[in-house]
Amino acid sequence: MTSSFDDLDLTFADVSLGDGQRWTTWPEALPTERGPEPRPAWVVTSAGAVDTELGILKTGKEGDVFLIERAVPDDPSTAVVLAAKRYRDDDHRTFQRSAAYTEGRRTRNTRDARALAKKSTHGRAVAAAQWSYAEFEALSQLWQLGVPVPYPVQVTGTEVLMEFIGDGTVAAPRLAQSHARGTELDGLFAQVVEIMRVLARAGFAHGDLSAYNLLVHRGRVVVIDLPQVVDLAANPQGFDMLHRDCVNVCDWFARRGATVDAEGLFGELVAETFG
Repeated sequence: MTSSFDDLDLTFADVSLGDGQRWTTWPEALPTERGPEPRPAWVVTSAGAVDTELGILKTGKEGDVFLIERAVPDDPSTAVVLAAKRYRDDDHRTFQRSAAYTEGRRTRNTRDARALAKKSTHGRAVAAAQWSYAEFEALSQLWQLGVPVPYPVQVTGTEVLMEFIGDGTVAAPRLAQSHARGTELDGLFAQVVEIMRVLARAGFAHGDLSAYNLLVHRGRVVVIDLPQVVDLAANPQGFDMLHRDCVNVCDWFARRGATVDAEGLFGELVAETFG
């Protein structure tokens, strides 16, 4: 039986960590807390790697996204830049996700369920971790379905480490920043519709889809911000959220001159769910 430390270079003891550095958290993650296999070749799994903070990428109402470089010291071939999304607990968030998103979900651990109900200190910590694990699970499932999402590397507590979408340390722009027109705009819309179609076919809706959580990287649309993914069968408000996704997306494209039909798209996606 192999362990997470089989590839550990024992010279790591000579490495002094600086400010904003930590030893890789990869060995701490359970198999279920690591991304789906086969993993991309760029994923660094060495227990001798160091995580170095490169700065903050995005500040949000629920948490912040940081840039992390994970690399084995003196081995630049292992270096990779990751996005680290860190959720805040309820005491430090400026936005409370609607309970509508969590309808149909279950908390497996009964102690955690009781703590959530009582809103205890432990319950608030559990609530924050629920969103990180929900996002990790959604990313993992959608990656396996072939949806263009960042590859989920691992989840640890309230932190999700995932593929950084961009070039170097420059993040890919959001669709909302795009100045595309004409056939280029039509091509982007077709990609977004295909993302929604694959989700619907699998029984899901993004639940909060807009031009602000779609990235455009080298002409390819990538969907992000997925902790609230809605199960259309289990959530009684699921189809309302799917309809809202259609309206949000179509409104944005229509304002830029594309010929789109939100109601027609909604009808197509509903048909996909009943396949």
